[in-house]
Amino acid sequence: MQQLKDVMSYDVQVISPEATLQEAAARMRDADCGMLPVGENDRMIGAVTDRDIIVRAVAEGKGGDTLVREVMSEDVIWCYEDDTVEKGAEMMSRCQVRRLPVVNSDKRLVGIVSLGDFAVAADDIQPTAEALVGISQP
Repeated sequence: MQQLKDVMSYDVQVISPEATLQEAAARMRDADCGMLPVGENDRMIGAVTDRDIIVRAVAEGKGGDTLVREVMSEDVIWCYEDDTVEKGAEMMSRCQVRRLPVVNSDKRLVGIVSLGDFAVAADDIQPTAEALVGISQP
């Protein structure tokens, strides 16, 4: 069985909660990603997504100088790098997220896995299909 460490992206961009949304958006653009883990004192304290920027900031009239801390999601779910792809897909489906931070045994961020990573690496398309169905449910 494939583990998350076999399919995840290792090049993780972490942003400070004191960074601005403009900085976060530029980093997402440059890294071609839709989510940045938010780190403080060597710990992941949340995540900010492109959706957070739109729904929690722009839609409420906040500007690009708004701090990441003001719109980030604090209750971030994550999986361990040695968890199976199926477990990661099940967690994405249950929590309706498209990206999942991956931590090592010391709970240090080591990667990010996305629904697309599952699709590209899948020997068996079933976990990806099940995750997509769960994520897409209202």
